[in-house]
Amino acid sequence: MEPVGKVYLIPTVLSPDTLHTIPPYVTAAVQRIKVFFVENERTARRYMKALDRTVNIDEMQLLLMDSHNPPDIALAKKTLLAGQDIGVISEAGCPAIADPGHLVVKAAHTIEAPVIPMVGPNSIILALMASGMNGQNFQFVGYLPVKPAERMKAIADLEVQANKKKQTQIFIETPYRNNYILKDILATCKDHTLLCVAADITGTEEYIHTRTIRDWKQTTLPELNKKPAIFLLYAGEPQ
Repeated sequence: MEPVGKVYLIPTVLSPDTLHTIPPYVTAAVQRIKVFFVENERTARRYMKALDRTVNIDEMQLLLMDSHNPPDIALAKKTLLAGQDIGVISEAGCPAIADPGHLVVKAAHTIEAPVIPMVGPNSIILALMASGMNGQNFQFVGYLPVKPAERMKAIADLEVQANKKKQTQIFIETPYRNNYILKDILATCKDHTLLCVAADITGTEEYIHTRTIRDWKQTTLPELNKKPAIFLLYAGEPQ
């Protein structure tokens, strides 16, 4: 019986021109794998060429997946059962977290194909590390609702959970709505609640600051439009 292929979870950069954050063994995997599930073919091609200019993209099979088009699970299983390895590449950071790559991983487990998570930058963990908030009890909730009223209710609910459970609440937003969500947080949360804003992590314009809501209201707010950002709330006891 032919050995089953492996699924390699291949991290990518969080910010342009930060290849130094990617370990060398990631390049070695990209050089060897021929089948990839990717969120965006153009950016995946650019990333792999940045890792190694000699990589022959034309020999690779790039299979698209996004929130509207889930990965072809039947094809993933067929590829693995044929003994071929698969690479999964997210748009930024580590795959299978807040992107559809987890479906490929789930499929691999159903046929007992090995899954290899590879070390690389992850905005959730890096932001939590730099926030000064509770790193033993935290929750990542992904994207908040798009409609302002629903979003503000979700923020209020997260603040309640943060206070009740002494739990750091972590969430993200589409970059062009970052400024709106920051204003909603300041309009919703109590003055003593802590907010960390972490933008362009690992990049040349990296911005990571933790302040109380009261202090944020007295500070010139950062311009976050179109910048990758992540937000953390901790509603501990008043200082």
